[in-house]
Amino acid sequence: MDIIFLGGLEVDTVIGIYDWERSIKQKIILDIEMAFDIKKAAATDDIAHTLDYKTVSDRIVAFMEASEFYLVETLIEEIAKILLNEFPIPWVKIVLNKKGAISRARDVGIIIERGQI
Repeated sequence: MDIIFLGGLEVDTVIGIYDWERSIKQKIILDIEMAFDIKKAAATDDIAHTLDYKTVSDRIVAFMEASEFYLVETLIEEIAKILLNEFPIPWVKIVLNKKGAISRARDVGIIIERGQI
């Protein structure tokens, strides 16, 4: 299986458990890998036969900008559900980074894999 990926997708969203976090938007950075067989797209040179990463990106950004979750665990699970249910992919890996969440750490986040290759 081939992998189509989005790296460093930055989205500002309401996320967090503290009162001050509920009144601001924070930057979340996503790296997303999606299993997809690209052979037909490569053979036809036709976008209709591939996974349009712009459409994927637009869907995730719109969802995140409208969301207001308390936990990054909930956010990442919902993103995975959207990708697996709305796009023709059997597997996804998502790295969610909430930079600055811990003052002494450069990166803080979660990595999940859902579906099957």
